[in-house]
Amino acid sequence: MTTDASVTAARRPGEQALAALGLGAPALDPADASAHSFPGGGKWRTEIPSCEGPEALAVVLKESSRLDVPIHRISQGSGVWMLTDAEITEMVDATGERDIELCLFTGPRGTWDIGGSVRSDSRGAGLRARGHDAVAGCVEDAFRATELGVKCLLVADEGVLWTLHRAREAGIIPADTTLKVSALIGPVNPASYSVFERLGADSVNVPSDLTLDHLTEIRRVSGAPLDMYIEAPDDLGGYIRMYEVAELIRRGAPVYLKFGLSKAPGIYPYGNHLRDLTLNTAKERVRRGRLALDLLARHGADGDMAPLGSRLPGPLNRFPVGS
Repeated sequence: MTTDASVTAARRPGEQALAALGLGAPALDPADASAHSFPGGGKWRTEIPSCEGPEALAVVLKESSRLDVPIHRISQGSGVWMLTDAEITEMVDATGERDIELCLFTGPRGTWDIGGSVRSDSRGAGLRARGHDAVAGCVEDAFRATELGVKCLLVADEGVLWTLHRAREAGIIPADTTLKVSALIGPVNPASYSVFERLGADSVNVPSDLTLDHLTEIRRVSGAPLDMYIEAPDDLGGYIRMYEVAELIRRGAPVYLKFGLSKAPGIYPYGNHLRDLTLNTAKERVRRGRLALDLLARHGADGDMAPLGSRLPGPLNRFPVGS
């Protein structure tokens, strides 16, 4: 990694050649840069998503060692309910040995429910938990996962987020549990981003089609860590923003760089019928991470990574939790 001083002098893609041809880009505006960072230092962390079980996790860990890809967080998308206690424990132990945060998705979601609105043209309700029983299922998943040692929960409903934050504040689930908002309900403006932070989010996954100016707008109202796919799955748009990584960090810090995969079939909910696809895509996500890190290094922008093993978001703004 380069030194912190070199981050401010990072080279922009194609900068020297374009300048020589009279096509230089406008100077960067210091006012656009995020003033926030992770507690303990660093502007960015890494995340490998869609790691659906112990076997896929083993592939990710082996490949990350082979390619020297640092990992702060590994997340899963099918849900706690798709894993046995033994599988969850195996994943907790494996990530714990590497001091990597493990994040599992909670409970029922609208897209798998019997309601017809999510299959309409408007996609009404989306992944949100439909009814009391769906919220209860998410809470049950949260209790089970945290009892087995999982420290990060992925949520796709504002009510579930607020409920789990209240449970955390009341000591019903561990106080150091972190809550991550899914990209599938991610906010697209600074006002809604701030609301998710106040509802209890410790990191917020925004859609990968937000512009750089959108990120600056968010950072002017909130310092809550931001999650962003550098390469998004096709069902999230398939966006590939590899060459913007340095600027995404400059504008969006503190940010989790998520290495997704476009042009790959969906794997949720995971089962053995999807085994080969899941293991192959898990391996390729790590390789995509290596490509992004190499690009940062070539541009002199690979400094200021948060220390490995760091996971907490620092002080955040919350709505008051009533009695």
